[in-house]
Amino acid sequence: MDVFEIEAVGRVIGGRTEPEDDDWGASRASIELDPARFGPEALIGLDQFSHAEIVFVFDRVGGEEITLDARHPRGRRDWPRVGIFAQRGKNRPGRIGVSVCRILGVDGLSLSVEGLDAIDGTPVLDIKPVMSGFQPRGDIVEPDWAREIMTTYWSLDVT
Repeated sequence: MDVFEIEAVGRVIGGRTEPEDDDWGASRASIELDPARFGPEALIGLDQFSHAEIVFVFDRVGGEEITLDARHPRGRRDWPRVGIFAQRGKNRPGRIGVSVCRILGVDGLSLSVEGLDAIDGTPVLDIKPVMSGFQPRGDIVEPDWAREIMTTYWSLDVT
């Protein structure tokens, strides 16, 4: 298999400190770009978008926690056993996470966001503006368990 070396563009600062399963909707954090690599020009124009897609690394998932086959999402036996690529859990072979979050503001090398489901200190690999032309074409189809798992994921209760 191919192996790639990818350098983080920055880190998540603030927000949650633990990777809990639900209530990410009101979580606020900043993404701080690496000042050794970037100047403030890197984020110019991003504040014209409502949302950004953040690509990050699940850097605190140990090798022994990685799932290569099928499992019940969240360990719930009432949901079907599905392969790791049919779910979005953090125990992925590539340890890559992707989240679409609301842009709250841009200040120099700092991007403030809401609804980012990554924790404080998480390495960020990329930031992409959400553009309607890149959204899914046609209907989105998903099984009932996938819809159910998301009912409290983005809820605004961050107690």
